[in-house]
Amino acid sequence: MVAIGTTRLRLAGYASLFGSTGTLVCCALPSLLVLLGLGATVASVVSGVPFLAALSRRKNLVFGLVGLLMAANAWYLFAVAPRLLVRGASCPPDQADSCARAARTSRALFAVSAALYGTGLFVAFLLGPLLQVLDR
Repeated sequence: MVAIGTTRLRLAGYASLFGSTGTLVCCALPSLLVLLGLGATVASVVSGVPFLAALSRRKNLVFGLVGLLMAANAWYLFAVAPRLLVRGASCPPDQADSCARAARTSRALFAVSAALYGTGLFVAFLLGPLLQVLDR
């Protein structure tokens, strides 16, 4: 039972990182590259990896689902896991160092995920409309 709690904590962190990186790659990074004048690079990447275009067309759904997953991960990481640790349900006393290291790793992965997701949100939803307003 102990290993399951630690494994779930790690998997939630990695899932959050994977999801936020996916939103950055599908939607935000191409927008940023076009903004920097690298449209030909984006065109060649999209021709080589065509599913990125399909994801970009559904960026509202992608960002919404990843946002829900990250919110669930944050709830687990900052609300559920500490309560389990206090009750002694998630970590045996002889492995306290391992559990502390896993918790730090999960918090670090979540912080990286949140930064990537925030960057993706900014570029995909705020920067484009802002530049359109400024261009008028």
